[in-house]
Amino acid sequence: MKQAVILAGGEGQRLRPFTANRPKVMLFIAGKPILQYVVEALAQNGIRNLVIVIGYRREEVFDYMGSGERFGVDITYATQEKQLGTAHALAQAKDVTEDEFLVLPGDNLIEADAIAQFVAVKPEAVLVKRVDNPARYGVVTIDKGVVKDIVEKPKEAKSNVASTGIYAFTQQIYDFIAPELDIPDVLNNMIAQGKQLRAQETDGTWLDVAYPWDILSLNDAVLRQIQAKLEGIIETGVSVKGLVSVGKGTLIRSNSYIVGPVVIGDNCDIGPNVCLLPATSVGDNVVISPFTEIKNSVIGSDVNIGTGCIIQDSVIDRGCVIKGHFTACSGEADVKVDDEHHMVNIGAMLGEGCSLGNSVIAQPGVIVGNHSQVQALKLISGRLPDRSLVV
Repeated sequence: MKQAVILAGGEGQRLRPFTANRPKVMLFIAGKPILQYVVEALAQNGIRNLVIVIGYRREEVFDYMGSGERFGVDITYATQEKQLGTAHALAQAKDVTEDEFLVLPGDNLIEADAIAQFVAVKPEAVLVKRVDNPARYGVVTIDKGVVKDIVEKPKEAKSNVASTGIYAFTQQIYDFIAPELDIPDVLNNMIAQGKQLRAQETDGTWLDVAYPWDILSLNDAVLRQIQAKLEGIIETGVSVKGLVSVGKGTLIRSNSYIVGPVVIGDNCDIGPNVCLLPATSVGDNVVISPFTEIKNSVIGSDVNIGTGCIIQDSVIDRGCVIKGHFTACSGEADVKVDDEHHMVNIGAMLGEGCSLGNSVIAQPGVIVGNHSQVQALKLISGRLPDRSLVV
């Protein structure tokens, strides 16, 4: 298998506010967009001829990935003007695909090891994985290695085997796409007409991001695989333990305490007396002022965090300015996304460009829309739409 089609056209509405200004595949995890991890996993397996199907906010993908040269791959783009489904997206690549090719979602974290064996599989085939919550995915029924059906998000799952959305296809797949919009429906039609679809199981890392708090799960998985490096300037008295990566031009001031896995980007100013605890990633050009503690959180680029803040299990998007003594402690919360209710342990989810005054307290599970402003001494909870003003 020498070619892969990456489906990267979707928006990810349930991930708002983080996808209001970028496609789902361009959510940054530990300093890289999810799409880059997919591309790198393919390149490590010798697949460098890539077709990326773009749609929603396509310029974000094109501007970042370009021709693929800096990632060691060759990228061709196909455009899905309307995001109608995965099969519809794949159909846009028909004219540029070879006789055999892989298909992967660009918004799932997949490690190179997880697809290493699948690269050599004979089409048509699907990569499956056993999961704890199969009803969230497409549940696959298998008999002697052959797929009998795929049921998308069933109310009651018949097994714990989920489709990863990673497939090995031939050009034959295009004969079955119309009029279906989603690949599982296409495959069920193929099976009904006597075509064989084989299943191959992986125990490698594969994670989907569907809700804002999923960003934290992906971040944790990526950080477990990082290479330790200490660039920039580390002042006297800084304590660094475990896997920690510090970027170029970053200054870690004295008496700061960092316990990995932690990633800190380039040109950051951290401390003094800052505490960064495991599963925390910090983007580029971030300022974290003294006596602030951050744990299991994703801090985007160009964020400024004031003195004496406590931030746990939170996602803070790029460009936020947070004054001193902000508190976002983790706790169990009932978070509503569309018409769904989820009980999750979470801190705060802040969209990009938010401005928070001194001593703001965020209740667990709060989701703050992009470019919102919260004045000092306020308690925020629930869901605030984009450009909210809390006075």
